[in-house]
Amino acid sequence: MLSTAPDAPVLDGSDKAYLVGYLDNLSLIERLHRLLLDVIKDEFERLDVYDLTPVQALLLYNIGENEVSAGELKSRGYYQGSNVSYNLKKLVDLGYMHHQRSEVDRRSVRVRLTEKGRRMRVTLAQLFARQSDALMKRGLVDVEAMEDVNQMLKRLERFWTEQIRYIY
Repeated sequence: MLSTAPDAPVLDGSDKAYLVGYLDNLSLIERLHRLLLDVIKDEFERLDVYDLTPVQALLLYNIGENEVSAGELKSRGYYQGSNVSYNLKKLVDLGYMHHQRSEVDRRSVRVRLTEKGRRMRVTLAQLFARQSDALMKRGLVDVEAMEDVNQMLKRLERFWTEQIRYIY
């Protein structure tokens, strides 16, 4: 959990409240991602799927029907982690993904889902649809609140992206 450091500069009341809210957001984002991976893992155990990690499954889901290069996985937001090469190799070895050297640039590899990969993507889509339906039926989050959260997270993503760009 993130917290304000004891030696951090003293902020006035409103700045401190904003900082505390920001740090809460960061902690929630991290916990939600980990929980999503656990939800996928639980679904896999229910279905007796043990050859695929939740991170790999999300990669399959995000690629969808696209054919992309390994480098595009991060730039398009399909993959957030490190060791993308390991996960791609594993997905190819397990038969979830097909890879082919680019005809134009032999150094580049293009990847796309196999039929097995598309079936796994459908499995995840069904899981997400069930969850969405349950959230809606229980009235836990309405459409407007969901859109507000999405807009806030997109602004935060833009802010962080700008911060990274200005470093270099």
